[in-house]
Amino acid sequence: MTDTFNATVREFIAENFLFRADADLDDDQSLLDSGVIDSTGVLEVIAFLEQTFGISIADEEIVPENLDSINNMTRYLASKLPAAAA
Repeated sequence: MTDTFNATVREFIAENFLFRADADLDDDQSLLDSGVIDSTGVLEVIAFLEQTFGISIADEEIVPENLDSINNMTRYLASKLPAAAA
């Protein structure tokens, strides 16, 4: 299921934040440091994750370790939805 998390997050980022069709995005790349998303983009990502996966993201969970890359988001989703990740 983590492959599904990864693909879903990657597709959202590509469709909403990458403005070049040939843009290369590494799963471990910092989305903030590379300028792919900004602080407003983080809020959009949070809203997307909450709506798509039916989770609630607490303020204290809004940290780079959870949301700064596609792989971080995939791991975070797997920890929030352990039954779905199995």
